[in-house]
This record gives sequence, structure tokens and C-alpha cells, in this order.
Amino acid sequence: MLAALFVFLLVAGGIFGVYWAITSLPEIRARRELDKRLRDVSMPVDMASQASILKEVQQGALPSIDRVLETMSAGTSLSKLIEQSGSKTSPSTVIVTSLIAGAIGAFLVGTFVRLPFAAVGGALVGLIMPVMLLRHKRSRRRKRFEEQFPEALDLLSRAIRAGHAFQTAMGMVADELLDPVGPEFKKCFDQQNFGLPLRDALNQLSDRMPLLDVRFFVTAVLIQRDTGGNLAEILDNLAHVVRERFKILRQVRVHTAHGRFTGWVLMALPAALGAALSVINPAHMDLLFHERLGQQLLMTAIVMQVIGYIWIRNVIKIEV
Repeated sequence: MLAALFVFLLVAGGIFGVYWAITSLPEIRARRELDKRLRDVSMPVDMASQASILKEVQQGALPSIDRVLETMSAGTSLSKLIEQSGSKTSPSTVIVTSLIAGAIGAFLVGTFVRLPFAAVGGALVGLIMPVMLLRHKRSRRRKRFEEQFPEALDLLSRAIRAGHAFQTAMGMVADELLDPVGPEFKKCFDQQNFGLPLRDALNQLSDRMPLLDVRFFVTAVLIQRDTGGNLAEILDNLAHVVRERFKILRQVRVHTAHGRFTGWVLMALPAALGAALSVINPAHMDLLFHERLGQQLLMTAIVMQVIGYIWIRNVIKIEV
């Protein structure tokens, strides 16, 4: 009876908790957003201007390492990678995280795999894992930027047709669109608004987002400012070209779907087969984990799997 009562109270509490979350959380979130906007509006003028012109610098775990890395090309590249990925971190934090991950990887691999260089391989994987995660976030952020960029071009074109200046239209894009297009245009708008020439601000936008569409946009705007012309029509044509390129890219993804599915199947098949054999015949699979030759075969299989996956990705990767 006590167990049944406990289960009943647990289920009833879960149901009421889910109901409360569905009904109350949106209102609480809206109230917090309203309070935040009211605080921004009620902020004194001098504090608001000071908060708007100061550049935010993310403090890392070891500021001294950050200062040293600023003088090195590797530190500059890492800072650029962090900025392009949209992460709120610093180079010193990434380095400390890499060292910790490398130590954990070396300990785990060295504990379970009795090979001379296994711990070194685990340490290398742990060291590069934070950087690989940053590269993955940068890739995802670029894809989102590419998807939202035609909408930004349309908004710029409509604002220019309505009589706004190009700089004002950039401010509208920064206010209306979501991350990452909005924040990137916000940086560009603030830079040229605080005295940086528009050419340099647009070039820095192209550096932060090294995409072909952004380079087309920057080149078209700069040429139009030098030679004149209908900028709204140019932006409309550029938005049409970007959308057509996306249409072709989706068709390419459809045609290469079989290759991508084959790659995933070939990657998952050995692991699934190993798990099935571990259940069917555990003694047969234990040889791979306890015998030296079996461990070598496992490491060789993992390396060959990774090489095969990278090979298949390069085969089906078609630039449009």
C-alpha cells in the first residue's frame, strides 16, 4: 500500500508539475522580458550610452594567458574561431578545458586499453575536442546565417525603397532579425555608427562570416557607393540568386542522400554487430578487449572507420 501510494503521489505530482509548467512558465517568461525592457527604458541616459558604446570583453579563466595569446598568431586564430562560433568564452578557457579533457581522455583510454600509445591517442582526442566543438558550432552558425541572409537582403531592399539610408536599413536588420544575422549586422552598424568607415565595417563583416554570399553583398554595396546605381534592385537580385543557390543545394542533398545514408550505415554496422555478438557470445568478444592482438585490431578498426567516414563525406560533398 505504501509503495502504491508513493507511486500515485509521484505520478500525480508529475502531472501537476507538467500542467503548471505549460500554463505558468510562458507568463513568467513574458513578465521577465517586460521587466527587462522596463529596466532598459528607465535606465539613465548617461548609463545607457555608456553601456552601449563599451565593447564587451569576455573574461577567461586565466586573463594573463589571454594577454599572452593576443600577441600570438595561434591565439588570434582561436579568438577569431570563438567569435565566429558565437560562443561566450575566451581563449584561456578553451585551453584550460582542452588540457582537462586531454588528461581525462588519457586516463580513461590508458585504463581500459593496454597499449603503449593508447593514452597518447586519448590525450590528443581530448585536447582537440573543444576546438572541434567550436568548429562545429561555427559551421552550424554559418548555416543559420545563410538561411536567414536572403531575408536580411529583402529587408534592406524594402527599407531603401522606403527612403531610408543604407546605414539606417542595417540598423533595422539588426533590430528585427534573430541570431546570427541580427547580431552580426548589429556589430557592423555599431562600428560604422561610432566612426569606422563603412568599407572597413563591411569588410570585417565579411571576415566574421567568410561566405560567398556575404562577399557578393559587400562587393555589390561598395561598388554601388563608388559608381552609383539602384542598390535596392541589386539587393533584390542578390537575394534571388541566394535563394536559387539554396534550391540547387537542396536538390544536390536529395541526390546524395543515398551516399550519406550509406556512410552512416557503414559507421554503425560494426558497433551494432559488436554489441550483438557481446550478447550472443560474450567469451568470443572478450578476446578483443583482453588480448593484445584484439586491442590492436580494435584500434585499427576505429582508425579505418574514421578514415572511411571522412572519405565518404568528401565524396558526397558538392560545393554549389
